[in-house]
Amino acid sequence: MIAETICSAVSAAGLGIAVIAAYRKRFLAATRIAAYALVPIGLVMTGIVKWAAGTAFSPVAWAGFGVLAVAWVLFMTTRAVERRGGGTRKERRAAAKAARGGAVEPAASAPSLGAGARPADRPRATPEPTRSGDDFSDIEAILKKHGI
Repeated sequence: MIAETICSAVSAAGLGIAVIAAYRKRFLAATRIAAYALVPIGLVMTGIVKWAAGTAFSPVAWAGFGVLAVAWVLFMTTRAVERRGGGTRKERRAAAKAARGGAVEPAASAPSLGAGARPADRPRATPEPTRSGDDFSDIEAILKKHGI
């Protein structure tokens, strides 16, 4: 009962402020203030305020929130373990099967009979000879600019 009265008073005050803003020719701000002012009375009319007040003071509701929190923690823990352990059950079974089958395929150690592909010959880049005077010319210019 008190929550509904407070929400109604807040809505009435907000609508009063919206009227003052509209009187000052600030119609966009007045419309926005009116929209915010109508929210509390809308919540009262839909019954959400009564539900929230009943939930806030109900020990059963808080126990329910506790159970939901425990379920969330368990869910997140299992997700973390699953990510660390290597994925889903199918992936773990496939990995175990591959480990039992042998690490190397029988034909993997046989030499290949083909000529194979060779890398194309590229012209080698000749390194440019560095001139020691050019390396520090820009630094000397900066130092001279600052009077050093």
